Amino acid sequence: MIGLRKLAAFATVIWAALVLPATAQTTLRMVPHADVKILDPIWTTALITRNFGYMVWDVLFAKDADLKIQPMMAEGYTVSDDKLTYTIKLRDGLVWSDGKPVTAEDCVASIKRWGARDPYGQLMLKDTAEIKVIDDKTLAIVLARPFGFVIDALAKVSSNVPFMMPKRIADTDPNKQITEYIGSGPFIFKQDEWKPGEKVVFVKNPTYKPRAEAPSMLAGAKIAKVDRVEWLAITDPNTAANALLAGEIDLIEAPPPDLFPLFRADKNIALYGWNEAGSQIIMRLNWLHPPFNNVKIRQAAMYAIAQEPIMQAQVGDPAIYKLCNAPFICGTRFGKEYGDLLIKPDIEKAKALLKEAGYDGTPVLMMHQTDLASSNNLQPVVKQQLEKVGFKVDMVDMDWQSVVSRRARKESPKEGGWNIFFTTNITLDSDNPGPHSYAAANCDKAWFGWPCDPEMEKLRDAFIHEPDPAKQKELGDKISDRVYSEVLFVPVGQYKAFGAYRKDRLDGWLPGPVAVVWNISKK
Repeated sequence: MIGLRKLAAFATVIWAALVLPATAQTTLRMVPHADVKILDPIWTTALITRNFGYMVWDVLFAKDADLKIQPMMAEGYTVSDDKLTYTIKLRDGLVWSDGKPVTAEDCVASIKRWGARDPYGQLMLKDTAEIKVIDDKTLAIVLARPFGFVIDALAKVSSNVPFMMPKRIADTDPNKQITEYIGSGPFIFKQDEWKPGEKVVFVKNPTYKPRAEAPSMLAGAKIAKVDRVEWLAITDPNTAANALLAGEIDLIEAPPPDLFPLFRADKNIALYGWNEAGSQIIMRLNWLHPPFNNVKIRQAAMYAIAQEPIMQAQVGDPAIYKLCNAPFICGTRFGKEYGDLLIKPDIEKAKALLKEAGYDGTPVLMMHQTDLASSNNLQPVVKQQLEKVGFKVDMVDMDWQSVVSRRARKESPKEGGWNIFFTTNITLDSDNPGPHSYAAANCDKAWFGWPCDPEMEKLRDAFIHEPDPAKQKELGDKISDRVYSEVLFVPVGQYKAFGAYRKDRLDGWLPGPVAVVWNISKK
């Protein structure tokens, strides 16, 4: 017989074998670029909500590191000879995180909801006769006239991303936020552990079926190599930096550049340029209310701007930022540049435009997101630039999620609305004039700011349907010109995105336009 002491030791070994897998879970603790309070990535274009979307949901198609479109939830697609029918077949074995199978019906509802909100989707649906279910795993997009960007639209990289959701969720009114977060992505949102302003928790999705291909940017296998991810809402950059240095957290998505020397001095910390292509910061004006319902006053605001002081305040290091006055990104096919516009301010022209427009000193309410490291230091500089030409500016401090909520309101500034806010988008989603969110000018359906310009809509429609590259370029330049003549948005600079992480603990951070955490393993 086995002695009691040996039996106890044996029991201890067996118990350890049973409990170790449960207790040895790996947790990635990170500070994202903002706290997330709005969780519907179709309802809002906020990048933190987009990032939330990539954790929870998957897409039909995605772009790889070579910017080639690859199937994800889709097995593949075919196009009819007349170019009017796109038939998409789903991969085998796809299930939602609640265990129910993904169906073509789910995808049809998801595409329709996304297309009701997103400018690219709106353009596609405008030319769509119907989106129909062929069978449980097959759907078809039937066009009323040729639209050569169908798959490109479904592979849209950034906000709004056409995430696939269960039909019952995708059937939610596009103008209302969803309340369920069942996805088919690599992680599951733990709503029961969510503490707004403190912590967002995700766990590995055991039902997720990754693709067989190697991960490449947003395509290929999305393998969750940690069991749990915690987004910690540490709004003070110095506090977050100290937590990283002390080993209390593993990663900071986008620390401010003035902290880079601190990280470089620590042998256990690495700076990682996860988005070398960079991002563009823009100023958005509200067309609905005075004073920016007057085009000359919008022009005056544009001529008051100089990018260098803005980017010095926001980024600091010229090696990281770039001055660029092309609405659709310098150095790209449609990146038309405009001399000294936005590089040097034209103060006298701005003053003359204000006088000509009869500006009466109506204060402009500028929202200032104090907690968003990508765009939280530039507002005081822009305020000074606008005041220098004669504007009266009321800068209101708030957190980013309050900006996200308030910018959706169409009321006057006195009633809770706004006049100016700033936001950021990745350059990979900003170099195509046709589907560009900020260039859309379809009135009530337009992105926040609600520009209403029929001529711009004619140009965008012509562009999106023009097959000839030379004519596309000509139309793209006309769209650029229209952006500035009507002032749909004002670029204030571009910058590269860098993160900081514990290189003694983490491996596998993928480069790309989104700071994804699949493929990251923890030592």
